[in-house]
Amino acid sequence: MTTAIPAAEPAAPSAAAPPIPFSRGYTRYAMWLLLGIYIINFLDRQVINILAEPIKNDLGLSDTQLGLMSGLAFAIFYTVLGIPLARLAERKNRAYIIGTSVAVWSGFTALCGQAQNFVQLALCRIGVGVGEAGCTPPAHSLIADMVPKEKRSSALAFYSMGTPLGSLLGLVLGGLVADAYGWRTAFLVAGLPGLVFAALVFTTLKEPRRFMAQQATKTAAAAQASFGQTLAYVTKKPTFWYISMGASLKAFIGYGHAPFTASFFLRNHTEEVAGLAASMGLKSVGFLGLTIGLLAGTAGALGAFIGGWVADKTAKHNVGHQMITPAVGALLSVPVYTAAILVDSAVLGICLLGLNYLLASTWYGPVYGSAQSIVPTHMRATTAAILLFLANLIGLGMGPVAVGALSDWLNTGLGLGSAEGVRWALILATLFGVIPAVLFWLARKSLPRDTVS
Repeated sequence: MTTAIPAAEPAAPSAAAPPIPFSRGYTRYAMWLLLGIYIINFLDRQVINILAEPIKNDLGLSDTQLGLMSGLAFAIFYTVLGIPLARLAERKNRAYIIGTSVAVWSGFTALCGQAQNFVQLALCRIGVGVGEAGCTPPAHSLIADMVPKEKRSSALAFYSMGTPLGSLLGLVLGGLVADAYGWRTAFLVAGLPGLVFAALVFTTLKEPRRFMAQQATKTAAAAQASFGQTLAYVTKKPTFWYISMGASLKAFIGYGHAPFTASFFLRNHTEEVAGLAASMGLKSVGFLGLTIGLLAGTAGALGAFIGGWVADKTAKHNVGHQMITPAVGALLSVPVYTAAILVDSAVLGICLLGLNYLLASTWYGPVYGSAQSIVPTHMRATTAAILLFLANLIGLGMGPVAVGALSDWLNTGLGLGSAEGVRWALILATLFGVIPAVLFWLARKSLPRDTVS
């Protein structure tokens, strides 16, 4: 299937690639800086998950309220503001947009520790979402401009390692600080590093558009596309629908699990977890934050790296083959996670979670790289924002609420009790993982036809 390119587009698919604007050394520094920012992004976003049980007990919340607070309250403004900020990033300095965003979300993360009730905490989480909306679409666009096309999937996979690594720090830091000083202090500690990164962005991160060759700059300046043109363009691409819906369902599962995984072990393996924690001189929340966080971070980062590396290697022969790894990873993660929740041993369950995190993160690089490849340069930030809008509205906005509400219904409506209610809510959410596996598999056929840049 071929798709008409808007009249404003300056280059045909066969046009020469634009020059790489920076030296290899500076590009490497910029990639590490952006990775650090994305780690902080997910630290501040995910720290609430390990604190869910202490917050629930302190403020008297239900599982549904936990889902609303950790998911929907954040996702509403995060998804809605992502698109106008991405439109701004198509024209303005992307480094300044990212730096401002880091400062805003970090400040609101620290304020979460001052909340005295559900409404105040939800409002602070909305503030975190407002700040984080300006991070990833500009970052994806920056990376696509800074690295050659043949390294795009692995570069975006490297950036996406911030998801598991940030989750690692959020779980470990949040759990240990909460054990020692309480959940309110954990939010304060989580918010402070972002201010340092904001300063680094403003003083050292360069905007590639200012350093590209003169002709490339003139060409890019001539290329303009409205949001409507970009939306019409990407929605005619079968690949966009396959990868966006696949990513949305993967996000639904991942975000749906996140606030309730530690709660599951606290409710279903209470004595075993307490004993393991005591043997390490920790409390249960700190132990789970440390163990689950280390597994989620290391295995998830490894899975993201492998997914991007394999995607770039296989794409040399057929660009569509880069979608095979995420399809297989999505499918295998279903039985692995289910087994982790059903086994009687907390130790075995946590180990199986590590394997699940590795498999479940292989889609980052191939999906985000493909999204940047099916549109011309001047549509990249907006395309990333549209993809993230769908993924976060469905995943972050609905996942935690759906799992929390299902847990409450199974608990009270069917009388399974709190422990079994959360177990089966997690398992039922996992079963949706078959659908993205099919969608990623279908994308391997459409991607070669849809690739333009």
